[in-house]
Amino acid sequence: MKKIELLYLDMFLERSIDRADRVGWIEVICGSMFSGKTEELIRRVKRAKLAKQKIKIFKPKKDLRYDKKKVISHDKNSIKSKPVSKPLKIIKLSEKFEVIGIDEAQFFDDSIVEVCNELANSGKRVIVAGLDMDYMGKPFGPMPNLMAIAEYVTKVHAVCSKSGKMASYTDRIVDNDELILLGDTRKYQALSRKEFIKSNTPKKI
Repeated sequence: MKKIELLYLDMFLERSIDRADRVGWIEVICGSMFSGKTEELIRRVKRAKLAKQKIKIFKPKKDLRYDKKKVISHDKNSIKSKPVSKPLKIIKLSEKFEVIGIDEAQFFDDSIVEVCNELANSGKRVIVAGLDMDYMGKPFGPMPNLMAIAEYVTKVHAVCSKSGKMASYTDRIVDNDELILLGDTRKYQALSRKEFIKSNTPKKI
């Protein structure tokens, strides 16, 4: 049933670009680390490319974990991207394209919200992926506002590394209090709500 619903959603989104009225929309893909956000972004963009739509992908310049000029998922699927330091640069660089992908949106400042609005208002399909919560379980950067203005929001889930159940939290496993700390399974794990609470509750001495 879920596969049928997802397929229907894809069909609906992909055939609705209205070139005459120049009206676009925003899709947000959110979730914890290791939940498949980037994987889903790449999948949607590649389908748009197969439909002969002009695509362009952007990511924060600070995200150099796997490659400087590619968006790469934890499963090593990749697609060429343009690193940018400030969201406003995306507008000019997107002029000739119909579908715009933005990965790791939580690392951009709040101006990314207005940038996405402007792109959608100009007739573009905007697909945004990012962490909805930080390692403390708090809303992360501009993501709440992006979800608020989006026509479509998809929350994907990981598998809890301790219980094997559905995970929606990102838990930092290294001793570092910086809000932004780039990393992978050596620095983070995905946890269920129950395991996240246990992991972040001080142990009694």
